[in-house]
Amino acid sequence: MNQGFYTGINGMQSTQYGIDVISDNLANVNSIGYRGSQTEFASLFEKNLTAAAANGPTEDTFGVGSRVQATSMMEQMGTLIQGDRTTDLAIDGEGWFGISGMNEIYYTRAGDFTFDSNRDLVTQDGFHALGTLGTNFADDVLTEPLESIPLGDVVAQGPLNFPLEMTYPVQPTTQAQFFGDLGVDDIPVAVSATAISPNSAHNRIRLDFTQSATQPPSGTAWDIVGTVTNNDGTITYDTQTGSALFNEIGAMVNYTMPSLDNDGAPVAIDLGTGFNGVMSTGSDATAALSSSSDGHEGGELVGYTINQNADVIAAFSNGRSSAVGKMAVFHFQNDQGLERTSGTRFQESENSGDPIFYTDANGNPINGTAILTGMLENSNVRLEVGLTELIIMQRSYDANAKSITTSDELIQKALQM
Repeated sequence: MNQGFYTGINGMQSTQYGIDVISDNLANVNSIGYRGSQTEFASLFEKNLTAAAANGPTEDTFGVGSRVQATSMMEQMGTLIQGDRTTDLAIDGEGWFGISGMNEIYYTRAGDFTFDSNRDLVTQDGFHALGTLGTNFADDVLTEPLESIPLGDVVAQGPLNFPLEMTYPVQPTTQAQFFGDLGVDDIPVAVSATAISPNSAHNRIRLDFTQSATQPPSGTAWDIVGTVTNNDGTITYDTQTGSALFNEIGAMVNYTMPSLDNDGAPVAIDLGTGFNGVMSTGSDATAALSSSSDGHEGGELVGYTINQNADVIAAFSNGRSSAVGKMAVFHFQNDQGLERTSGTRFQESENSGDPIFYTDANGNPINGTAILTGMLENSNVRLEVGLTELIIMQRSYDANAKSITTSDELIQKALQM
């Protein structure tokens, strides 16, 4: 009877611990990135009354209560909810974001990041997100536009600190291509193209075609005058002359046209070959003449976003963009071995092993999972499951309390006898 007291107390203590765990789960059912806990129980130990005899089938033993064996992390993915920012991220699968703060590194599924006033990617309480910084910018100037930043070694990941200001350098126009039909009538035809200058100005290249005074026995010859001016035509930077020869069916045979000086940058003129470019057919000097040119103006940094490849993208005022960093997604041999520091943050331990990166077929580090932008992973605690487990724990607690009161009644009865 005395043992019933201690067995009941052990049961109540372990059950109370289980209720505390479930209560914490339910309290965090709406916490972003929360990883719930589940309690595992075990028998405390067995008390042996008599050893098994040769003619006895079993031993005479009885248990003396239960104990909490472990509190393990629930690993299933939480529900996805819509975020408010492009820096709200969710990991679609396994893996962990890395964050640093207070001279420690933590791992979390909570992706509610933001750019602070210094353009650093941080959590809501100021911990820095970990990843690989691009090497394609220096002195606040983008040196090379890239679609993606390769992930560095797992031990080389650091805070993602980006410049407050950055310039997308101007790329002056180096080539202008022209297309269309000049016709065969002796009517002057003009066509223009935009040219970006080294000063990021939008200048204009104009080609004026007039039929040559002397024509070949077959086909058509045209004289060309090329000029480069500023956009409103008030300043002329260069003027060059050339010619073009077309065969009897109007296909380009050859042309001569020097490069044009675009305020300090030479521009090559491309009129094409055959019917791929400028031609001279029919009798209609059509309005279908067109042009294209390379180059782009410079731009200033507008802001940063993050795409599904975890690349941090810098957007510029000229409509251009470039990857300048990549967020890291860390993996572990044993996620259950991570040491919980809070409901959403964990640290590596001997049981979890060191963080690792997956690799591609060439052995290069990769995140190995997609990032959902504009989404957040909510707690992985299911409310209906938690409430059901709470009821079971409550009944278990009541039953253990009943064993104590029953033992008390038996002792009182024995004393009365």
